[in-house]
Amino acid sequence: MSKSAVKTGAKSAARPNYVSTTNACKLCTPLGASMAFRGVEGAIPFLHGSQGCATYMRRYIISHFREPVDIASSALGEKNAIYGGGPNLKKGVLNVMKKYEPTLVGVATTCLTETIGDDVPRILHEFRKEFGDLDLPDIVHVSTPSYSGTHTDGWHGAVRSLVEQLCTQKAADTGRVNILPNMVSCEDIRHLKDICRDFGVHATILPDISETLDGPALEDYVKIPSGGTPVAEIREMSGARATIEFGRCLPAKTGGVSLESSFGVKNHRIGLPMGLRESDRFFETLEAVTGTPMPRRYELERGRLVDAFVDGHKYVFGKRAVVYGEEDLVVGLCALLAEIGVDVVLAGTGSRGKGLERAVAAVTEGVSRIAPQVRESVDFHDMAEEAEALAPDLLVGHSKGYTYARGWNVPLVRVGFPIHDRFGGQRRLHLGYRGALELFDRIVNTLLEKKQTDSDVGYGYL
Repeated sequence: MSKSAVKTGAKSAARPNYVSTTNACKLCTPLGASMAFRGVEGAIPFLHGSQGCATYMRRYIISHFREPVDIASSALGEKNAIYGGGPNLKKGVLNVMKKYEPTLVGVATTCLTETIGDDVPRILHEFRKEFGDLDLPDIVHVSTPSYSGTHTDGWHGAVRSLVEQLCTQKAADTGRVNILPNMVSCEDIRHLKDICRDFGVHATILPDISETLDGPALEDYVKIPSGGTPVAEIREMSGARATIEFGRCLPAKTGGVSLESSFGVKNHRIGLPMGLRESDRFFETLEAVTGTPMPRRYELERGRLVDAFVDGHKYVFGKRAVVYGEEDLVVGLCALLAEIGVDVVLAGTGSRGKGLERAVAAVTEGVSRIAPQVRESVDFHDMAEEAEALAPDLLVGHSKGYTYARGWNVPLVRVGFPIHDRFGGQRRLHLGYRGALELFDRIVNTLLEKKQTDSDVGYGYL
């Protein structure tokens, strides 16, 4: 209990010994798991919990991707909170099988079912025994109560569960490369596919949301959108030549680590390929894994990126930025901003304990003029109090920081998830030399627009 107290007359009320959250800089763990399961071909995400969880997450995801998103639910009520939700889970999976005919059901738990102690693996084992005469889909489960972490933890947990529960034996050598891309945009995944294709290698990207969450217009309604990583390919990831896993702030146990420890598939863990140096590491890793030199088109893209850095340096050098979002996105942004001469005065994330400060230092030391202040497990309220005193010239992060950017009269460069107040967030490219160039152009133009708008003259030549 805090030693300080608030006195009212003769009485004193001690302050509670907890830290409240005001405007969290993170999202629910099962939301991330639901997005990851959507990246599997023929899959339906299924939340074991109350109906409200699935409804909220569907709406939140739809607002970013502008695509229909179905998330099933076991729809527990007060009775189930006391006696357990096993019957609802079994009935819900049967309903999903009947209405959607999925190839896979991704079951993610919620705060309610974890708190009451539902043993989901046991319930699903019983389900398979009771209904073994039916043509059952693959059922993958992951533990994702919101109090266990953030949406990125849910994403990584779902990917790990897919790998561990579907890769049950060593597959024959496929010659493929596994890529675990982290929580990136649909356009980023399409770009990764193009890169691997140009290197002459078939890549199994898990999860692949490039079509399932950003598909073409259709004449007829489809229950489950096409696209996603085929379940058969996931099973064969144990026979790949290598895995490339993006992220400097990943959990100790991941899908890539599991494949290496269980089946000997070499795991190459590198940062998100954002900016020049991190993209160099990705292409060098691909060259080492495939034995193929970098194709000429990417040498040209790299050259154009360097040329743009030189041309635009005078507009961005010395500007002060506040960066926030998922840990690995923050690290990638810090790497890029350091390269172009922008001083990151504050880097924040709602997650904790994954080495963000160490990772930011690794990509900025020797490049950045100042050492960024790094804050983990921070909410927007606390981050804003600190950031305002640092007098930033711009914010870089998702839409939820707009209120503060508006209040401080500084521009916001929107990246990551969610982007709810602009169109096309799912098609923004961040990765590789091309992604770095697109993001650099946006940063420069955002600063130029701010300068132009603030000018009394309103000049048209900068």
